[in-house]
Amino acid sequence: MKRVPGPQRKRWQENFSEWFDWVLERAEVYDYGRYPVKGMGVWMPYGFQIRKRALDLIRNLLDSRGHEEVLFPLLIPDWMLAKESEHIRGFEDEVYWVTHGGLEPLDVKLALRPTSETPITYYESLWIQSYKQLPRRFYQVVSVFRYETKATRPMIRLREVTSFKEAHTVHETFEDAEKQVLEAIDIYKKFFDSLYIPYLVSKRPDWDKFAGALYTIAFDAIMPDGRTLQIGTVHNLGQNFTKAFGFRIQRSDETFDYPWQTSYGVSDRAVATIIATHGDDLGLVLPSTVAPYQVVIVPIQPSDKGKLYTVLDYARQVLEAAKGAGLRALLDDRSDLTPGEKYYLWDAKGVPIRIEIGLREASSKTVTLVRRVDLSKRVVKLEDLVNELQKTLHDLDNILYERAWRFLRERVLRTSSVEEAKKALDERGGVVELPWCGLEDCALKAAEQLNAKALGTPWPFEPAEGKCPVCGRPAVTYMRYARQY
Repeated sequence: MKRVPGPQRKRWQENFSEWFDWVLERAEVYDYGRYPVKGMGVWMPYGFQIRKRALDLIRNLLDSRGHEEVLFPLLIPDWMLAKESEHIRGFEDEVYWVTHGGLEPLDVKLALRPTSETPITYYESLWIQSYKQLPRRFYQVVSVFRYETKATRPMIRLREVTSFKEAHTVHETFEDAEKQVLEAIDIYKKFFDSLYIPYLVSKRPDWDKFAGALYTIAFDAIMPDGRTLQIGTVHNLGQNFTKAFGFRIQRSDETFDYPWQTSYGVSDRAVATIIATHGDDLGLVLPSTVAPYQVVIVPIQPSDKGKLYTVLDYARQVLEAAKGAGLRALLDDRSDLTPGEKYYLWDAKGVPIRIEIGLREASSKTVTLVRRVDLSKRVVKLEDLVNELQKTLHDLDNILYERAWRFLRERVLRTSSVEEAKKALDERGGVVELPWCGLEDCALKAAEQLNAKALGTPWPFEPAEGKCPVCGRPAVTYMRYARQY
């Protein structure tokens, strides 16, 4: 294999925000900033295919675990949204309200869905009467709207989240709901693993849990600039929403009680994290699981233009061989672009494998295979092509997985010193873990000293040795801190 220096990741890391905007435009993923409503963007065809494949992965995982897909209305009447008081307090300053139908004021204000716990609980109360109907696991993939007052960012902080997968489950007992939380965490681990995205799993502190939940478990990724991004959440909702709606069922012991619920969600941020985690200074680097094209074939025009047909005919044979093996392959035979221009374009789009075919390859029944992740090249015989493509895609995904996890692990520091923690956050970002006594005041004081946010405690629970660096009391566990998006 011919190796060349791999693409740099200098701009990707040092100017991540600028790089991210550039790659969305260059790779034709997402058109943001030109739609005349702040915080909203347009999925372009190539980006939509990445999004679709990511959503297919989570749908397949949910379907295989007994979840049923539904679709609820976008509009929620204000009385319904306000049913659970803690929930509405958590969202009231982010809700978009519809107050008119045409020129007529509406009798009831209608919210554009910020999330769906209330309408789904309302319908569960109509659909479910007995423990014999449980558990039930519903999910939908929809747009949600939140009036973000912070600076909006494409895919990362939006006013319309267009790929919101929310699951909602109902159970007879608290123990059953707890088991569902564990299953949801396992589903999300498998989902992010299939995208080769590394993550930290934390139990959010009580003051930062989802409004209306008993507790929240969150998945966080570390971006190239060292800031963290919340990419998934799992909530044990307890009986808070079922009590608010007077929703009771007959239990197996013939008593009546309020059922228990969970909910869990991921969003557009999953795609943002694919892009951010694996990219480099040339553009996207896509895992084979979500790449719209896994292989792109670029024919090279021979100096004798009369032999171009020979090259193109052979390139079509290679295309059919790749497609016949079930690979997503494309022949870029456009005549208005040079091979170099095509290389630049497809490198930016992150296609895992490029195949170069010139007269030499056509004559020798070979191809030149180029790996996007490191631009290494090797010559492969046509008879070995399918096996080599499949092996290379597997190898590339492993490289992405190992590189991404190495990046995350190098940016997690456990220390007993606030000064050392602050130095780490200032110099490289990431996540720091400090011993914590369990008191909210100590976590908030440490966060202030670090100029960071308390992410929560490690999940599963990890006991800590030593003392809380803020108050000196014995530590119970560790609190994670980071600078967030």
